[in-house]
Amino acid sequence: MQIILLKDVKNLGKQGELKNVSDGYARNFLFAKNLAEVATKEAIERLESQKKKNKLTELENLEKTKGLASSLKDKLIEIRAKEKEGKLFGSISGKDIAQQLSQAGFNILEKSIILPTHIKEIGEYEIKLDLAQGIETKIKLRVSREV
Repeated sequence: MQIILLKDVKNLGKQGELKNVSDGYARNFLFAKNLAEVATKEAIERLESQKKKNKLTELENLEKTKGLASSLKDKLIEIRAKEKEGKLFGSISGKDIAQQLSQAGFNILEKSIILPTHIKEIGEYEIKLDLAQGIETKIKLRVSREV
């Protein structure tokens, strides 16, 4: 029996794939748990149109991410922190950088910020941002003395 998977099924396949399985496995397990549906002509056409829509959405998101990366490229972010003799009280984290980027109008997740080392001194640093879909960019971070 040919089926379309509605969800990922371990040892069988991913959502949206067409598979051939035995009738009993399909009826007693896959259909009973709403993991699959019969691959009728209409269901296959619906699956193909959904794949096309998903592809278009993915391309749009890729273009948006590329635009974000180009607008962030070499952008300078400044963080003021308390210090004594060039050493900071504490350190600058990805969360601090994400907040500064948010204030500048960029919505970047904390997990996208890759710090080269722990930032515990005043100075300038190059920070790598790993945006969605493998697109990366770099920004500059200036840590200065809080007045």
